[in-house]
Amino acid sequence: MITNSGTLIPTIFFSGMALLSITGCISDSDELKASDIYTTLERTILPQAVDSSVIVSIEKSDSFAIYGFGNWYYGSGLPYERRLDLMPETYDSSSLTNDARLLRFFAMTDIHITDEESPAQAIFFRKYLSNFAISVYSPAMLYSAQMLDAAVRTVNRLHSKQPFDLGVILGDMINNAQYNELRWFIDILDGQWIDPDSGDDDDPVEGSNNDHQDAFQAEGLLASIPWYAAIGNHDHFWIGSKPVNDRLRAVLTGDSILQCGNILSDQDAFSKRLYSMGAIDGSSPYAKIVGEGVVANMTVIPTIPADADRRAVSIDDIMEEMSNTTTLPVGHGFVQDNTANQFGGCYSFEPKAGLPLKIIVLDNTQEDTDISRIYGHGSLKNGRHEWLIQQLQAGQDENKLMIIAAHVPIGVAFGEEVGWYDEIVERNLIAELKTYPNLMLYVAGHRHLNTVKAFPSDDPEHPENSFWGVETKSLREFPQQFRTFDIFRNNDNSISIFVTNVDPALKVGSLAYVGRSYAIAAQQLYGLLEPSTGSGPVSYNAELVKPLSAEMKAVIAGY
Repeated sequence: MITNSGTLIPTIFFSGMALLSITGCISDSDELKASDIYTTLERTILPQAVDSSVIVSIEKSDSFAIYGFGNWYYGSGLPYERRLDLMPETYDSSSLTNDARLLRFFAMTDIHITDEESPAQAIFFRKYLSNFAISVYSPAMLYSAQMLDAAVRTVNRLHSKQPFDLGVILGDMINNAQYNELRWFIDILDGQWIDPDSGDDDDPVEGSNNDHQDAFQAEGLLASIPWYAAIGNHDHFWIGSKPVNDRLRAVLTGDSILQCGNILSDQDAFSKRLYSMGAIDGSSPYAKIVGEGVVANMTVIPTIPADADRRAVSIDDIMEEMSNTTTLPVGHGFVQDNTANQFGGCYSFEPKAGLPLKIIVLDNTQEDTDISRIYGHGSLKNGRHEWLIQQLQAGQDENKLMIIAAHVPIGVAFGEEVGWYDEIVERNLIAELKTYPNLMLYVAGHRHLNTVKAFPSDDPEHPENSFWGVETKSLREFPQQFRTFDIFRNNDNSISIFVTNVDPALKVGSLAYVGRSYAIAAQQLYGLLEPSTGSGPVSYNAELVKPLSAEMKAVIAGY
């Protein structure tokens, strides 16, 4: 392991697992303080280069540290890039100042709280999924609960420096549409005692707080920070990819590992028993796969301890369970006093009293009734499109700034499994969104990328008919980040949106610390790091300037 100065730091060992020691991390005996928190403005996390001639199997996580996989060091920070893509060509920003902060919030997405012992997974198909293989098998999946807890702790410390008005979770809260995963997610934010084990009570490494199956006390999000949620495809589809049918429901709560046909090409895959999907041995500290292979070639397929709490959840179930929580608001957006604001998994709210700004939360995942190979596309069927337009028109008529928060982004390449179901619908939607000049921002997750995209006006006479699209990286895959959004009124009554990536602060030797190492190793072994830099999917911080109409400028001038 090297530091910024190139100093070699020895590997340490913790309960039989090889870990890394990193200068600047918090000692395991220290309490996490606000002064321990850094954003990517101050420093970034970079993977240490590995010997490309070394071949290590992704299933052999006990060998990662031996061969240098999963090591990282701190690199330089990333300053804000001022983006003027939406402004007129003649706009001069040299005297631009940020005069008043209007809103500050954080966004997390694609957390993928995972019951790694579930018998209904798609591990077998990692060999055929190319860039998506990491989504069905990564040793970092063992530490999803601990990483969320670390991210929440980091948010709490950032709040003490500059308070958040709210937080928003942009979907894929859970990985496999299971009740136990949903409860772990909510309970971590609520600060409950978390037992991230299912089936039998496993203890891969004897003792407490030293393996991924051990129960722990979550800190919980501060009561003064309300959080809201959007629906993602993994929240109600099997592995985010297929509607849950009766066969899958039986497998989820049973003890038999899922056997099926080719889920990548066969619409009738779940009626067949050609391939055994495999599962994770809960007694193993290293994400050991069991019961995987071609059924005809297997003499014995092990069983998995059953668990009724693995039952599948629907969108309605998720909305109902969001009321079984101690943090605020009640229902986390899905339950509101003003029922006219709600439409299924969609709702809107005004986050700050007296501020003319509303957030529109969309469920833009596919319908169960779609005919689709993979159900990871964006869609606004079944009245959701009409509801969105009504919300946008109301916000425009009421002179309110607007933000859309959804799981699936817009403006990505059509044909991608993480794009939209209908290209024409998406193109028309983008054109419609540009007709609402008060729309500032469309925030999303889903693709596990840190991207910023400008959607400029098609009319040079009205540059305000434009908005920004911002995607945020997954908490499960390196660089395992969330974002902060700071919205300012500028001295010329334009808007600046500061978007900042944040790496969760981790204690040396903590389980989340192991999870980060495994996440980096997975990127290295799946070949997903950028070969030129070795840095992988990069962070990006920016100041996004948005023009406003004369009417809206007059409204916000006093704020």
